[in-house]
Amino acid sequence: MSHLTYPTSIAEINARQWSTFQPYYEELEQRPLSPKNARQWLADWSHLQELLGEASSVIYVEKTLDTTDEEKEQAFLDMVNNVWPQVQVAEQQLKERLLALNLPDEDIALMLRQLEAEAALFREENVPILTELAKLSNEYDKITGGLKAEWNGETKNLSQLGVFLRDPDRAVRERVWHMMMDLWLGQRQTLNDLYAEMLHRRHQMARNADLSDFRAYVFQDYGRFDYTPDDCLTFHDAIEAVVVPAATRVYERQRARLGLTDLYPWDVDVDSYGQEPLKPYQGQDQLFTGSLRVFQKVDASLASYFRLMGDESLLDLETRPGKALGGYCTTFALRKRPFIFMNGVGIHEDVQTLLHEAGHAFHVFETEKLPLIWQRDAPMEFCEVASMAMELLAAPYLTKANGSFYSPPELARARLEHLEGIIKFLPYMAVVDAFQHWVYTQPAEAANADRCDAVWNSLWQRFIPQINWAGFAAARMSGWHRKPHIFESPFYYIEYGMAQVGALQVWRNSLQDPAAALQAYRRALALGGTQPLPALFEAAGAEFRFDTEMLVELVDLIEETVAELVPLVA
Repeated sequence: MSHLTYPTSIAEINARQWSTFQPYYEELEQRPLSPKNARQWLADWSHLQELLGEASSVIYVEKTLDTTDEEKEQAFLDMVNNVWPQVQVAEQQLKERLLALNLPDEDIALMLRQLEAEAALFREENVPILTELAKLSNEYDKITGGLKAEWNGETKNLSQLGVFLRDPDRAVRERVWHMMMDLWLGQRQTLNDLYAEMLHRRHQMARNADLSDFRAYVFQDYGRFDYTPDDCLTFHDAIEAVVVPAATRVYERQRARLGLTDLYPWDVDVDSYGQEPLKPYQGQDQLFTGSLRVFQKVDASLASYFRLMGDESLLDLETRPGKALGGYCTTFALRKRPFIFMNGVGIHEDVQTLLHEAGHAFHVFETEKLPLIWQRDAPMEFCEVASMAMELLAAPYLTKANGSFYSPPELARARLEHLEGIIKFLPYMAVVDAFQHWVYTQPAEAANADRCDAVWNSLWQRFIPQINWAGFAAARMSGWHRKPHIFESPFYYIEYGMAQVGALQVWRNSLQDPAAALQAYRRALALGGTQPLPALFEAAGAEFRFDTEMLVELVDLIEETVAELVPLVA
């Protein structure tokens, strides 16, 4: 038993200094360890990880809420420079001590498998490289979060400008698209240089770990035990065979409704019925209240989780100048609470984003009773099932009659946007993932930004050939700049595609038996990381497979539902 008293709140500590955490790591390193006392030792280590994790999450959240605040950025950099390098070395020592015991405990077997993979990958010379990569990711956030332009006399960031891509007036859409592309292309050389720095460091990490390339490094680091790189390529081929033709049908309907000869990049987000974009809410309070009423229809317990997030100020939903791009759900591990960050501007996509991130939040709540932090850490491929399935399970309840957002015709439009968006998304996912397979297995070529542009362009034409980019080759080829995952979370994207296949199966089941499907969904979430990936999918009522036959079944279901929704649009 530790003689140290562990802090119960990050308010008690200075998370920017290694000296805050050092005594706890040293005590765990020096404490006698045997199978008899291993579980208490693990419990103490888990608590330390919760403390460190929550401190890190809070500092990251604060930094992304305002990328212009130098003090918040410095707090992040202090942790990156002063704490994380020391933590990585200390964690390796603890992993080696634990693994040397060869514990037979079945309930932590998967946890031990992951720790073993991480320990085998660790090289002390990679610690400073990871520190540098964190700083480079911070630079990407600063560059992209700072992009803004004058629009009709007001300064707007990229999230705010993007609203006008939905304007029924094509001239408005084209003007704002050019404005946004000019902002991105103005940073083209800066982003090329930044990515080259990242690639160099990642390739060096793989070499230091005696691996052939960074793809092999990531697959081990991410714990991808249940599929291989070849499985990803097979998934790409299935998407090309099944989903790309379905996407062509979606785009062709859109082109015909808009009365256009060709769809240009500024035509893909507009309502194809020529109606004003859906404007479901004004301000964070309306978004929260309308979403709460949706969750009350889905499941009372899930709604109580969401209400608690509101009571405890665990959401920041509106965009504003200086806020980092995108949306995420992170965990305050010590409190066992989620936090949702997003850039709402009053459109349907915001509703969809909140439903998605709430699915992640529910995952946090459902796993809170698992004793060890590693047991609560599910594979990311299944974490995204939690979020994407929630988008689909909640969709029928987004009605004004339910105190939420939409009239029946508006709901039909919202659901069409969502379901057709899934069809459009899977080919894009394949572009992002296939691009990274090339980047990290051909590091010498990928160091040349022109080659990156060429490969991205080739993949785009393979998977998304329906849009006319004539005259705008520079914007199309540099599209990889506009996907933060490529810079900040390398190889983290196939998870979205795999999870979408799982989520669609959960939705399919809900159409037959809503109560049973929801019960299976919650039961699977509560397993956390205590089961392998295929077993988590099975618990949710889904199969972990991504072949052509599976995609045909799910695409058919989407297209049948779309056909039923189209007549309901006013």
